[in-house]
Amino acid sequence: MKRGLLVVISGPSGSGKTTVAAKLLALPGFARAVTATTRAPRAGETDGVDYLFFTREEFLARVARGEFLEHATVHGNLYGTPRRSVEEALARGGVCLLAIDVQGAAALRGRLSPALFVFLKAPGGEELERRLRSRGTEDEATVARRLETAREELRREAEFDVSVVNDDLDRTVAEVRERIGKRLASEESRT
Repeated sequence: MKRGLLVVISGPSGSGKTTVAAKLLALPGFARAVTATTRAPRAGETDGVDYLFFTREEFLARVARGEFLEHATVHGNLYGTPRRSVEEALARGGVCLLAIDVQGAAALRGRLSPALFVFLKAPGGEELERRLRSRGTEDEATVARRLETAREELRREAEFDVSVVNDDLDRTVAEVRERIGKRLASEESRT
């Protein structure tokens, strides 16, 4: 059986990574590798489905055992990509989706192949701020920190294979899906 394609969807908080990934996961041939975090679950999030929620101590113990492909501190919390989750999804073939922060995407680049790195961004700074505030899950200091981080992350856009403005969800999903299709066709022609 051929190895699957890793698709890393990344971008600033509020760019729509999770929403775009959820739409793609509803399609046949797509699987998700669940990432881990030490942040508290948001309303409606389920452990093992949305994220693997660990205490800081549990997370650090897993880091020490080499269980993560990458990990980083983002907005004061630890986030990481469990090696086993990704390897199992890739072994099944198809498309393995990861929706992760820009730091995590940078750490994964070149570690797994084949891979497609997609950068999502809001249509502008005002829209990004509106999206972050509309969540209603963070205090003012956290929103300000996320906006500052977003400005830094936007400067790394050129590091990605594809950049997509998430101004219309259906169009964005269609564009990302089209780019994935092109990469899959390119990979097939190499084998």
